[in-house]
Amino acid sequence: MSTRSLPPHGADTDQDLTFAWLEVTGFCNLYCSHCYADSSPRGTHGTMTAARWKDCIDQLAAMGTQNVQFIGGEPTLYPHLIDLIGHAARAGLAVEVFSNLTHVSAKLWGAFTEYRVRLATSYYSDTAEEHDTVTARPGSHRRTRANIQRAQELGLTLRGAVISALPDQGAEDAFRDLTDLGLTAVGGDHTRAVGRAGQGASPTVADLCGQCAQGKLAIGPNGDVWPCVICRFISMGNVLVSPLKDIWAGPATRRARAEIEAVHRPQPAQSCTPPQCLPWCGPCSPCAPDAEATIGVSGRIGS
Repeated sequence: MSTRSLPPHGADTDQDLTFAWLEVTGFCNLYCSHCYADSSPRGTHGTMTAARWKDCIDQLAAMGTQNVQFIGGEPTLYPHLIDLIGHAARAGLAVEVFSNLTHVSAKLWGAFTEYRVRLATSYYSDTAEEHDTVTARPGSHRRTRANIQRAQELGLTLRGAVISALPDQGAEDAFRDLTDLGLTAVGGDHTRAVGRAGQGASPTVADLCGQCAQGKLAIGPNGDVWPCVICRFISMGNVLVSPLKDIWAGPATRRARAEIEAVHRPQPAQSCTPPQCLPWCGPCSPCAPDAEATIGVSGRIGS
């Protein structure tokens, strides 16, 4: 697989914005121990309205962005998700939804099929006990596994990743379970000390993969713009205050890139695969929602 070429260390050049995470909600039905967003049943949908999200999608399309991923929290619990999926698809954007796949309604399956939405999910174990320990929700393994099978039956593209969140976690067995279910795009990542996984410690740039704000950004439920969904402790602006094109070309974004590059360059980015740090976080690229190539099963869990 090829890797993205990045500007030289310290370069201050404009970049095309090719991908955006749209974190439409901080609400989630699970309480995963490693959640970088600190999402939970206590989370909210934030202050961004559906109309504001549509405006952001229009701005992204006008900027030449190719791909968006709806994420959370749990995006399937956001009441306007179907409307936003349709709006993004009609704007010419490739759409992916990152979901825990425990709560997919018949209407959502219909929208996923109609708009050929790509899906991504996390998976923690081939056993219900271990998986449900990570999610803190009994029955989550059964529901996720059943909906993985449902997505396969509908012919939808689904990527999975095993996140190492527990000591002695059966990660390799989880990998095999996903491939046995028919997934051809399976990756993995270790827990990053951000959000709930930080256990109260302040996050640092060293916890990142080093590719944040390189052709991508994230927009949060309150309109905040971050270099990526993991790097939510560095602000580049807010879409309720400024247009996206001004934020992307603005000084706060340049400062964010410089701060991240100062820590991660000239060292190469660490290996990471979706869904924790996607897409295009080399050296594992491409892993964009519209990429024809798939990511093979790897043994990088917990590395």
